[in-house]
Amino acid sequence: MSPNMDSAIKSQVPALLLRRLFGASRRDEAKQLSRSPAPAPAPAPVGRRRVFVQTETGCVLGMDLDRGDNAHTVKRRLQLALNVPTGETSLTFGDRVLENDLSFIRPDSPLLLTRNSINRSCSTPCLCPVSKDFEQKDCSGLVEMLGCSSSCDRVKRLVDDVVTAIRNGVDPVPISSGLGGSYYFRNVSGDRVAIVKPTDEEPFAPNNPKGFVGRALGQPGLKKSVRVGETGFREVAAYLLDHENFANVPATALVKITHSIFNINCPVNGGSPAPAHDQNQQVNSKIASFQQFIAHDFDASDHGTSSFPVAAVHRIGILDIRIFNTDRHAGNVLVRKLNGGTGRFGCQTELFPIDHGMCLPENLEDPYFEWIHWAQASIPFSEEELEYIRNLDPGKDVMMLRRELPMIREACLRVLVLCTIFLKEAAAFGLCLAEIGEMMTREFRGMEEEPSHLEVVCMEARKRVAEWEPFSARAEHEDDTDFQFSMDMLGEYNDVIRSPRFNGSGFKGSSFKSPLSKLVESVEEGNDSHEDQNESDQVFYTGWNTPNVPSKAIGQNGSATKSAMNRSADEQLPSSMCFVKLSDMSADEWNVFLQKFQELLKEALHERARAAAGQRMKQRLGTSCKF
Repeated sequence: MSPNMDSAIKSQVPALLLRRLFGASRRDEAKQLSRSPAPAPAPAPVGRRRVFVQTETGCVLGMDLDRGDNAHTVKRRLQLALNVPTGETSLTFGDRVLENDLSFIRPDSPLLLTRNSINRSCSTPCLCPVSKDFEQKDCSGLVEMLGCSSSCDRVKRLVDDVVTAIRNGVDPVPISSGLGGSYYFRNVSGDRVAIVKPTDEEPFAPNNPKGFVGRALGQPGLKKSVRVGETGFREVAAYLLDHENFANVPATALVKITHSIFNINCPVNGGSPAPAHDQNQQVNSKIASFQQFIAHDFDASDHGTSSFPVAAVHRIGILDIRIFNTDRHAGNVLVRKLNGGTGRFGCQTELFPIDHGMCLPENLEDPYFEWIHWAQASIPFSEEELEYIRNLDPGKDVMMLRRELPMIREACLRVLVLCTIFLKEAAAFGLCLAEIGEMMTREFRGMEEEPSHLEVVCMEARKRVAEWEPFSARAEHEDDTDFQFSMDMLGEYNDVIRSPRFNGSGFKGSSFKSPLSKLVESVEEGNDSHEDQNESDQVFYTGWNTPNVPSKAIGQNGSATKSAMNRSADEQLPSSMCFVKLSDMSADEWNVFLQKFQELLKEALHERARAAAGQRMKQRLGTSCKF
């Protein structure tokens, strides 16, 4: 080989390596090599797909995967592009930690790079020196939809309007209210058409623009059973589960979106953070929920509820029960007045449920249903609503979510299945919406938090699963220690929650009461006071659901005061009790659990009816309203 040819090939190797790492096509490589006598490359492999990798600090990079790529090559590309450390990290996709096989990753999937909880190095990371030509090299469009399907046609049209507006100089507007970062995106006329919420600007997320930081993506958030950075796909799940737009959830999708308006607290390559609306900063790519903006007159907290259509309240409640919504306060029900016209139910008022980021938790906890106190919730379901409930198929819903949102965790899907079964059984038994909601809601007796009726049935079902003969032999060999419920989080955030109901004996003992006796007692006891609930409502209206933070710490526009901002995430998080866990069961145990649950639920419903017969039902707020 001549010296000139040898020099030419050596100079081409680094460029070819970088082009290969960032998904350059084989055809481009062939053009590069055509200047040398090297043989032509093989045809492009089948299976090339585009994915979006997000670091736990919020940086996002779009890249193309080939059939032979693995987690190591993805990390390498991320390190070269963003100059971030990738040692002692794991590449995750929902519940799965990715290694060699990435063939199951679907196109447009979001992946997350997280730090390992053990052997974490405290030394300065060794970064690969790269030139500025390859820093943040991402050829993505302004807005790219993640995992879109035919159900997202409305969102696709909105995305086209937003992209056209951005290219014509119409910039988005940051929203001052709320605890997380959110933005109004507009069309070319300047009208608001979408609300975008970046996942890395959620409360406690690394790039939160309002001072509520302190945790990495994937760690526990406002609710310990909802991880930081995972509220976005829950918003999409609520829309996908609202079949035929039954509850009026606005069209929602998960997107990768790029704009300089977004907030960055920790720039990728160092430097001081810039405010979210500083147009001089570099453009930032984010993974975010993208939801249709609904023009409205006010929310349910600003108006009397007596004018709300019964059917609209029922439909929102049915959705909330299915998805175990832990944050349905009046502020996230939008109200539109129809002057001179009628809506879908023949009324002059339309309701739109929004903000579903706290639904589908990984564990059962205490939900919040504002509509429990509305008179409409005490009215029996209509035949149309009962038919809708009968036609719900949790198995099909799970398959659909796995197809549309493959990053969703198995624990969330189990909560969906459990709550859908509960709704179907309770509605068929004749319970109204308020009664079903009450059975899912916890009570406080003295200073102790009592499990809900639903949780007690689940606890007894888990006990019977453990005592079931095929599983009992395995249980006998387990250590006789406290049964621990853990969120399996990272590092120092691995919070272990112990339930006092088990009294240190796990499922082997019988330290908790049976579902039937629990139901009898709860019906006999009335609601001692509504004042505590009213105080709780005031906290929810501000968008904050942690009792450890006083409402005065939040400004009138939803922003936090200086004293609240200076508090750590752990100080601001409420303590949470987990009475029963669903995610640690095997597939066989889960199937047996569902069978036992349905058997116990039927018994509990019958016992509840017998205990309530001849007794005055508990008085609810709003029962004097007229429709």
